[in-house]
Parts: sequence; structure tokens; C-alpha cells
Amino acid sequence: MESSGTTRRQATRQKLYEAAVTLIAEKGFSATTVDEIAERAKVAKGTVYYNFKSKTELFEELLRHGVGLLTAALRAAADETAARGGTRVAALDAMIRAGLAFIDRYPAFTQLYVAELWRTNRAWQATLLVVRQEAVAVVEDELRAGVENGELSAEIDIPLTAAALVGMVLVAALDWQAFQPERSLDEVHSALSLLLHGRVSGR
Repeated sequence: MESSGTTRRQATRQKLYEAAVTLIAEKGFSATTVDEIAERAKVAKGTVYYNFKSKTELFEELLRHGVGLLTAALRAAADETAARGGTRVAALDAMIRAGLAFIDRYPAFTQLYVAELWRTNRAWQATLLVVRQEAVAVVEDELRAGVENGELSAEIDIPLTAAALVGMVLVAALDWQAFQPERSLDEVHSALSLLLHGRVSGR
């Protein structure tokens, strides 16, 4: 059982994550100050440094935290599908929906994550690659299992296909939020589900 001190610290860190991610998404990492993060989180500046040694460490932990939440959501979707006796393709479909739901809930984090994937000179690049691989690996596991049980073609390039599926969800969801916000999550999921099932060609 967690102590009240541990729970309180986790709640404080969560507030700092949320404040940092929205500010950095709005202004960029360099332009965001620790003072602003503390003010947005409604905590003292010293509290930021008590929890994180630096702004860079806060950002690294932010990436780990956010992608950890995404990875957990993807894994839960796959596990729930398996528990119902669903196919591996059904599990992948459920993971697409879980990914969209995550992005709908954490749009600022997703914008930040996608932007950082394209930057190569950041101190946290190694951390980003590690946490990205954790999310992609969950999809790889389902693809591999689908190949092994004959649901999916043995010719599939598993690492590239997993990365493509994750990328498809990220980019489609950001496009949805930026340019087609009137669409429902169900509509966006249905469109991506068709792509997953290979029915876009109409055959």
C-alpha cells in the first residue's frame, strides 16, 4: 500500500507533467521557463527542483510518463481483446481505437511527441527512442502472434509495419484534431479500421 507522502508526490508530479506539456506544446521547450511551469502547476518553484533536477530531466520524465501511459493503453486493449477470444487483427483494431482515445485525451502531449521525433539534436533523443520502441513493441508482439497463427502473411515486415501503424494513428489523430474536429472518434476509428483490414482498394 502506498503512503500518503508517495501518493501526494505522484499527484504533484502529475500536475507538473500536465503544466509542462501544455506550455512546451504552446511555446516550445527553450521558451518555457521553470517559473512558468511552477506557476501553471500552482506549485512553488522549489517544488519543481525537488521533483526534477532540471527542466531537461522534467522533459525526459514527461516523455517516459506519456509514452508509458500510451503503451499501457495499447497493451490493455490487446489483453481485453484476447480475454474475449478475439483475433490478433481484432486486437490491433482495438489498439488503434485505444491510441486514438489516448490522443483525444492528451492532444498537447501527442503534438509534443510527434514534433520531438523529428528533432535530432536534443539531449533526450536516446530516451525518446527507447520509449518510442516500448510502444511500437506492443504492436510488434500482436503482429508476430498474428503471423505465427496464420492470420497475417509471413511476408510482413513486422518492425516496419508496427511503426507504420503507430505512425498512422498519430498522424491521422493530429489531422483529425487540427482540421476535422467535427468528426467523432468512432468515425476516425472506422476509417483507420478499413485501412488495417486492407479494404481501401474495394477488393
